[in-house]
Amino acid sequence: MTPFPFQYALLTAVILQSMALHAQDTTEYQQLPVIKVQAVRTDSELLQTSASVQKIQAPKTQENTNVNLSEVLQGVAGLQINNRENYAQDLQISMRGFGARSTFGVRGIRLYVDGIPATMPDGQGQSSNIDLDSLDNIEVLTGPFSAIYGNSSGGTILTQTKEGQGKDSIQVGLNAGSHHKQQANIQLQGGSEQANQPAYVISSSYFDTDGFRDHSAAQKVLNNAKLTWNLEDGSKINWLMNRTKIEAEDPQGLTRAQWQANPKQVNDSSNTYDVRKSIDQTQTGLTWSKLLNDQNELYAMFYLGNRQVLQYQSIPRSTQEANERHAGGVIDFDRDYYGADFRWTGKDLLPNTTFIAGLALDRMEEDRQGYENFDSSGRYGVKGALRRDEINTLWNLDPYLQASWQFLPQWHLDAGLRYSNVHYASDDYYIVGENGDDSGSTDYQKLLPSVALGWNVLPELYAYASYGKGFETPTFTEMAYNTDPALSGINFALKAASSDNYELGLKSQNSFGLFTFAVFQTDTKNDIVSAGTRDGRATYRNADKTTRQGLELSWQQQVWKELSLRSSFSYLDAEFDSNTPEIANPNNPTKPYAKAINKGNKIPGIAQNQAFAGLAWQPEQGFQAGLEAHYMDKIYVDDINSDTAPSYTVVAANVGYLWVNQDWKINTYARVDNLFDRNYVGSVIVNDSNGRYFEPADGRNFSVGMSVNKTF
Repeated sequence: MTPFPFQYALLTAVILQSMALHAQDTTEYQQLPVIKVQAVRTDSELLQTSASVQKIQAPKTQENTNVNLSEVLQGVAGLQINNRENYAQDLQISMRGFGARSTFGVRGIRLYVDGIPATMPDGQGQSSNIDLDSLDNIEVLTGPFSAIYGNSSGGTILTQTKEGQGKDSIQVGLNAGSHHKQQANIQLQGGSEQANQPAYVISSSYFDTDGFRDHSAAQKVLNNAKLTWNLEDGSKINWLMNRTKIEAEDPQGLTRAQWQANPKQVNDSSNTYDVRKSIDQTQTGLTWSKLLNDQNELYAMFYLGNRQVLQYQSIPRSTQEANERHAGGVIDFDRDYYGADFRWTGKDLLPNTTFIAGLALDRMEEDRQGYENFDSSGRYGVKGALRRDEINTLWNLDPYLQASWQFLPQWHLDAGLRYSNVHYASDDYYIVGENGDDSGSTDYQKLLPSVALGWNVLPELYAYASYGKGFETPTFTEMAYNTDPALSGINFALKAASSDNYELGLKSQNSFGLFTFAVFQTDTKNDIVSAGTRDGRATYRNADKTTRQGLELSWQQQVWKELSLRSSFSYLDAEFDSNTPEIANPNNPTKPYAKAINKGNKIPGIAQNQAFAGLAWQPEQGFQAGLEAHYMDKIYVDDINSDTAPSYTVVAANVGYLWVNQDWKINTYARVDNLFDRNYVGSVIVNDSNGRYFEPADGRNFSVGMSVNKTF
């Protein structure tokens, strides 16, 4: 018997081939849209790309508040994106199970905004600086070929800001919703007819909310600008500037009993610790491309930025005072980062072949302090005495090669090779009593090959098989605390995870719609998992083997006139493929720091099944409407599978009206999420040591908005 899930590839191949044959006569007489993708760097068509790529265009009309990336990416096959209802911790994003362990920020997948990394060299990323008001499109790349992006590329999300076009215009918008949510935004844009004058898009927004839960208020200011020059010599320059400032309270996770009693409550009912976070980030970047001739093109990218974070945590005074090595209950860091990417593309140097050669550099320097979260009077939620002081440095220098060869009229061979390396160094300046000098350094490196074979079975049907080597280093945050209670400082013993990724895929675009199907398997060694908590600090270790296998299916179709349908289904079986021993607690043998993980346990934070369906009526102007349904399977909360967040199905609906009259455009909308007021857990805090795994989702909630656009 063919092993699951590859038996489904055979069935799907037969179905899609039959549909493509049936549709051939029809499609000869109608021009289907050509979808171009940039994710694999070869400027190819979606249906000629030997990788799992999904492209999401920004909605033509506004139907949401445009605050969270989850508003745009719901329903993308293979992507699990959860809104924590907690702006202090960012979204929870995982792709084919990579990144699911993250308790804050984004791990294991790489984020790019206009070609500029939103992920640090160690794999730690954030989505808070992505401006949805000026978004053009998003490409989601999963599977083996994501290895071309190097470290922590279990998947890649590439967002693209729109370029200024046509006449100058101004758009002003205002959105409001439940829990006193409000967002005001303004965009200026215009094209250019002269090479020395740039096209421009300038966007600014302000958002605040009281929050669905107690102590979850947040404010966010986001400014984004993009200038584009198309010069007379054929080169193109994009200059980008982004500023993000967030102030957010943190209600933290709840135990199951707390969630069932009152999902709106803050973890600490008396709010003793005043847990909160402030983020201030500024970055800029420049991309340049030049077509030298019909065969050669050059590309260069430079960026630099600064990120400052101040976070107050809920760690008791007794815990900090009992251990002289404790780093305190306040995290305070100032991070400078910069990098560059240089690339050459050569076409037809050999018959029907494209070559790409490049070099990527990224560097991060972080000045990190830790402080007690109490003062001499015992009052919490303030910055107290210094408990940590260090300079952390990360850098990588990755050369890479790619080639794409059409060796027969209907056959393509694509290959990539990247030498990924990450270098860590920490200089400790807090040496007091038992807290000795914890300075040190380490590095990780891996050669990452990828190869894919593609076959045009029919003009409307494309099949491919691919393999890639994956590589994921621990982040500095995961290395920050040692698993051995007798030691302090960076856990340089933590290994990088490496994986073998296999995929079979089918794609078809015909009169029945756009279909994509993929089955995959990923075998990982030294996967990074929880090692329990020491004095309020999360530590990590390596699990010998894990396995992820599954399938993804998506279908899009223009059903009738302006009525479109979008649907997807994802299945992912992710489990530990080896036994991982217990880490004993010498002070309390009955409560080990980390319990043993048995072979066959499910990897936490991952839904085995997901399904999405959405209907949208979107004419060029006039009445607009949409209906969405999203199903999420149960999610295990920890490595020993002690509890789960239950499965749920939620429904959302929106209506609106788009009025267009010469130089004016007015867009109004009203939306309700969680239409049937389900009480469910939106995300889980994986392996929380206090059992506070559950982050409740909002109940039935509303939003309305209006934008006015004037062209001059």
